[in-house]
Amino acid sequence: MPNIKSAIKRVKINNAKSAQNASAKSAMRTAMKKFEVAVEANQENSKELFKQAVKQLDKATTKGLIHKNTANRQKARLSKKLSKLA
Repeated sequence: MPNIKSAIKRVKINNAKSAQNASAKSAMRTAMKKFEVAVEANQENSKELFKQAVKQLDKATTKGLIHKNTANRQKARLSKKLSKLA
């Protein structure tokens, strides 16, 4: 633990932001998993789950959690699964 006041503050802020980022990444992964499970089970609500997954991917991209090309690749893979369903 640092002794300098500004360094202590930085540690607290970094821990808080790290927790926020982990939560956002987890929400993104959960949305993607829900969609993939719905597609495998051939459920009717898969279009809504696809929209939610894409929204979470876009959110993660704007926050800088994942690279935009990674998000685009994942969205393409999800849309490919959705198109196979239809």
